[in-house]
Amino acid sequence: MRNRLVTDGVVLALAFLGLVALPGSAAGDAPQCQQVDFVTGVCIITVEPPPGTDGAAPVADAPPADTGTGSPCWIDPTRQYASGIPPQAVPCERDGMWWSNAYGCYFRALDPQPDASDPAWAGRDPAAGGAIYECWQPVSDYSVYLWLADPPARSGQGPSPRAVAELAVKQMNLSAIQIGIVPQPGPGSMGIVGMPVWMWAANATPSTVGPVSATASAGGVTVTATAKIHAITWAMGDGSTVTCRGPGTPYDASRGDTTSPDCGHVYTRTSAGQAGGVYTVTATSDWVITWVGAGQTGTIRMGDLVRSVQIAVGEAQVLVTK
Repeated sequence: MRNRLVTDGVVLALAFLGLVALPGSAAGDAPQCQQVDFVTGVCIITVEPPPGTDGAAPVADAPPADTGTGSPCWIDPTRQYASGIPPQAVPCERDGMWWSNAYGCYFRALDPQPDASDPAWAGRDPAAGGAIYECWQPVSDYSVYLWLADPPARSGQGPSPRAVAELAVKQMNLSAIQIGIVPQPGPGSMGIVGMPVWMWAANATPSTVGPVSATASAGGVTVTATAKIHAITWAMGDGSTVTCRGPGTPYDASRGDTTSPDCGHVYTRTSAGQAGGVYTVTATSDWVITWVGAGQTGTIRMGDLVRSVQIAVGEAQVLVTK
């Protein structure tokens, strides 16, 4: 049978868990009771709620900065444990009880509800509303019995932080780059075998090369995601690929026949051996999106943004006259 503690008032920060891990004691030691009901012999803990809460659950089911657990349900060591104990993931449901990150314990409504004389009611009339809940902390194996106007929110329900992160990504409107390339696509433009080809992201914007951030909320979960392009892979149409770690450098006439400093290629033959062959050049953007929210962090990779153009490449003809 679990050890029982009864609250006289509203537990908002679960002070009893602090009592379980008093300075100089190990988690799980018996708490030091400050007041005992002389009729029932039950320990009574008085907690003063913040003004205006009136028995409501904590204002926000707020996680620590980063639990590192990857679970939507966690124990916050700054509230439940002595210092130096790392965060721990917990099952979101256990033994017919549900976990609350905000309170740091498992909950169940007592069934049947205790008599009106039970100290947990703290003099309230059961007919006026609310209910008595058991709040069980598994590390200490102590339960607090407290009155709450409404059931505590169930942590771990609703969308996962990853799903909310994907909503944030949709807000970014990420798109394939506009291809900048020399030789230019279109009639009247032809590259020469053996001459440098330059590739770059033309008219670059945050939505085509990043970085860009967005925040999304759903089901009480808020996530901020930041996206930036990791690489652009160019399939040159001659069987070779070029991976450029960035948007590339735009070409201008002052560059002459120099090689691109960060994103270029050289054709060694014309397409299909023709004198003026056409190559289809395809640019595939590889994005890395990092997100943080609900005490978790993660990474999303996106590599399906593609755009293509066609360019002509021919051989230089030498005219010999007599």
